Amino acid sequence: MLEPADPAEFVRTNTIVAAPPLVPEIRLHLASEITTLWHATEASLAKAQLPPPYWAFAWAGGQALARHILDHPELVRGRAVLDFGAGSGLVAIAAAMAGARVTAAEIDPFAAAAITLNAAHNAVEIAIERMDVIGRTPAPWEAVLAGDMCYERPLAERLTRWLRSLAARGVTVLLGDPGRSYLPATGLEALARYEVSTTLELEDRLSREGVVWRVLP
Repeated sequence: MLEPADPAEFVRTNTIVAAPPLVPEIRLHLASEITTLWHATEASLAKAQLPPPYWAFAWAGGQALARHILDHPELVRGRAVLDFGAGSGLVAIAAAMAGARVTAAEIDPFAAAAITLNAAHNAVEIAIERMDVIGRTPAPWEAVLAGDMCYERPLAERLTRWLRSLAARGVTVLLGDPGRSYLPATGLEALARYEVSTTLELEDRLSREGVVWRVLP
């Protein structure tokens, strides 16, 4: 296995290019053997204190949000859009396909490399922001998208406060979530629901309901 000095080469070597079940229009570098890649990447990244390879999987919340954007391109067409915690870039790519000017916010260098490779596979242009953007106001984006980001309390709470402040300033804020523990209990409007095929290696069931939520001010 490669050392993580070259994130792009690591992504190419340890993934296959495949389409997520709910979004067959988009092809991504994804883990072909979940357990093998997860353990190998964790071991390699531990020295650098980098997070596990969340970027190597098309999570249910992100798939639901990407599907919704592709089905309703008017939500983002012609607008400056941020995909927060972009991971593989799935949602960012969907927004770009829908005609948005897209920035993907992702602090993990391996995820950033995956986004660059995945954007090229899908013939779209995506700018990458490597800094932590939470709290940035005024925000330069007209819409902010976040797929499957409510899995950890501290992050979810910081993110929710910021997203609500953006919504209060007129920014369109959409979340894709399959029922994660720290999704806010209030202040959300459900826009759509999708059944997303999953795997028992990632989830505790073979499918999850991915809900697209609008964040209210």
